[in-house]
Amino acid sequence: MKYLTEYRNLADTKKYLSLIEKTVTRPWNIMEICGGQTHGLVRNGILDLLPEKVRMIHGPGCPVCVTPLNLIDKAIELLENGVIVCSFGDMIRVPGSKKSLLEAKSNGGDLRILYSPIEAVKIAKENPTKEVVFFAVGFETTAPANALSVLHAEHEGLGNYSILVSHVLVPPAMEAILDDELCNIDAFLGAGHVCAIMGFEEYYPLAKKYKIPIVITGFEPVDLVHGIYLAVCQLEKGVHEVKNQYTRVVKPEGNKVAKEVIRKIFEVGNREWRGIGEIPNSGYQIREAYKKYDAETKFGISHMKAPENSDCIAGEILRGIKKPNQCSQFGKKCTPYNPLGAPMVSSEGACAAYYHFSNN
Repeated sequence: MKYLTEYRNLADTKKYLSLIEKTVTRPWNIMEICGGQTHGLVRNGILDLLPEKVRMIHGPGCPVCVTPLNLIDKAIELLENGVIVCSFGDMIRVPGSKKSLLEAKSNGGDLRILYSPIEAVKIAKENPTKEVVFFAVGFETTAPANALSVLHAEHEGLGNYSILVSHVLVPPAMEAILDDELCNIDAFLGAGHVCAIMGFEEYYPLAKKYKIPIVITGFEPVDLVHGIYLAVCQLEKGVHEVKNQYTRVVKPEGNKVAKEVIRKIFEVGNREWRGIGEIPNSGYQIREAYKKYDAETKFGISHMKAPENSDCIAGEILRGIKKPNQCSQFGKKCTPYNPLGAPMVSSEGACAAYYHFSNN
């Protein structure tokens, strides 16, 4: 398949690995932001092929992993009170404070697993006497579709549709990581799918302020090792620029139509991140003009809070302070079949990647 198989080419992967080996002269810590990048690195054995001087640190770019416990509890609360809750499949096994959405479904809740929020609008139209809520989780990547679902509901005149919003933004998270006193990051691999929507112009101030290289990459082996090579070249030269390795998908300005849809429905506000805490201006919230589609407001569940599991070190893993196999519960008390935290069960979680694909 064009634009896919050629980026899995072994010869090109080896070429960039060789160039990295020839270029690097001292230890560097590079954080890949996205969980998809983490899985690509671990699944393809790239972490074992990189020179010892290049250390990859796994970042917080798994939206399922950073969705706070209280949001999952809110979705379960709605499910247990007769609301039809719709969600992408990657959220259903993530543990809340007491149970997961899947467990609530097994107790009789009407949970629908969908591929698109537009399907949830259709369900609301077909069930006019039932409330329907779509669990709107994700980074900037999924925000356009969730915003579009609100516009579709408005067009259809549906009063029984709303979304439970848990949208987080990448640049504020990067800044929070860089401001952490324990931060040892020398460069970033930026998330290609986020930048396909948002572009990468907002990364220039970050690179300048923190004097740190940022390279936007895709998710295939060649994308990843090429991006690491571009980052290492900058680090060795002492420069800090924003580079776009993922040119076949990402443009500097992003997708202008998608961004306009986002701006119409959402505004930026503070957002809580699971295991990390609240980061200022790091998420989307529904604008006042569309508040009737905000499930938290509609059902009066904004007040719900939930404590973190004290046995789970997801926060340290998501901030790049520790790796999954440094958790005392990894593969023991915490497995994909009995997860303590979201990174072990999410398809983009670092813990799941290590559990399934790593021998370390």
